[in-house]
Amino acid sequence: MAFEGLTGRLQDAFSSLRKKGKVTEQDVQDAMRQVRLALLEADVNYKVVREFVNNVREKALGEEVLESLDGGQQVVKVVYDELTELMGGEQEEVRVADIPPTVFMMTGLQGAGKTTTAGKLANYLRKNKNVKPMLVAADIYRPAAIDQLQTIGKELDIPVFSMGDQVSPVEIAQRGLEEAKAQNRDLVIIDTAGRLHVDEVLMNELRDIKATVKPEEIFLVVDAMTGQDAVNVADSFNEQLDISSVILTKLDGDTRGGAALSIREVTGKPIKFTGTGEKLDAIEPFYPDRMANRILGMGDLLTLIERAQDEVDEKRAEELAQKMAENRYDFNDFIEQMDQMRNMGPLDQLLKMIPGVGNIPGMDDFEMDEKELDYMKAIVMSMTKEEREDPDMLNQSRRRRVAAGSARSLTEVNQLIKQFKQTREIMAGVSGGKMPKGLNKMLGKMGDMGGLGDQMGNNSLPNTNKPRKRKKKKKIRRRR
Repeated sequence: MAFEGLTGRLQDAFSSLRKKGKVTEQDVQDAMRQVRLALLEADVNYKVVREFVNNVREKALGEEVLESLDGGQQVVKVVYDELTELMGGEQEEVRVADIPPTVFMMTGLQGAGKTTTAGKLANYLRKNKNVKPMLVAADIYRPAAIDQLQTIGKELDIPVFSMGDQVSPVEIAQRGLEEAKAQNRDLVIIDTAGRLHVDEVLMNELRDIKATVKPEEIFLVVDAMTGQDAVNVADSFNEQLDISSVILTKLDGDTRGGAALSIREVTGKPIKFTGTGEKLDAIEPFYPDRMANRILGMGDLLTLIERAQDEVDEKRAEELAQKMAENRYDFNDFIEQMDQMRNMGPLDQLLKMIPGVGNIPGMDDFEMDEKELDYMKAIVMSMTKEEREDPDMLNQSRRRRVAAGSARSLTEVNQLIKQFKQTREIMAGVSGGKMPKGLNKMLGKMGDMGGLGDQMGNNSLPNTNKPRKRKKKKKIRRRR
């Protein structure tokens, strides 16, 4: 995932500072040297790095930090604040027209993911802003671009306006806007053409579309995996077209993350969304403060909670909680919850959103093999309806049949059933307000693994006036 290399380097830079009480000027200088190298390796624009490091150094060398008893933590807090400010400070909402429909233009180089992002954005805004979108296919040059947008529209049940590839994109955009008004659509997203490079023909066409439909937002879609090239492209588009916002795609990929840290500073335009996967619901608003938390390895609990809320039905969650309390939780519930978790994203990424987990040694290299979950599901689905509802009836004869039906070993079947029963007992005890027998001992062993408790305890920022951060700390203490 993006920023993992940067996160590791920054954690190395701050590890000794976090353990200290008071810090010296030399401690700060040494840490800043490592921060500078970490940012440059992450492909952050060198001018941005220079200004960022200077700002942090100036604030970190102030009397308030050097005289503080938790100076190391204060330095990390300064870096957090500067990272947040570097990426925009606060999350910015999309612009909306006073009189519908609102018009968005999707622009960018070929291959950046404009067409797919247009569908993702329409889907997100329909679900979260209660709008009725229409997609307009104005890319007449790339082979199959129109077909791709129509396929996306069909999958999402969102109408797509197109006039083929023999009509000018300016006319398509204008007619698409007229059709949206006729159908009482309140959002129009125009998918424009890209090139492999920025050229005058492309820019003239985009300027003509802009003048014709007067969009509220001109989104520049940028591939985060292109690093500094992404920043150069953003700067060029902004100079010639005056974009309003940026959407970063492939931020979930193997990218160093420099584009996210540079684009706002170079262009002055905010990042408003990020693509987080290939699925058509894999798009999120960009929150600078949450991204700063991720970069510093402090997790992103708010995003994790929001993803859970999107996937979990509140009434169903209450029913499951009741079943857990009454020890009636069965394999059908297990599969349902496992599917919900997988819909939230790769499990290794979800784990790293939990504050403290990113600091556990080896977590940077940790990957959850999704195939193991498929094997578990195959075992459960090889059970009969009665067996899934009452796991206690799974004797050895039935288990051998399940193993054969799922093409897994009897050992794997026995292990899954044993773990399921242990988990059910724990959940029943916790739901009932009791500490299940043996759980204290088990949690103690877990806490000793790699110094988990210490890692989580040392992972938060020093106290600030924001109550949300104090609440996070209290939660961490209770877990310990």
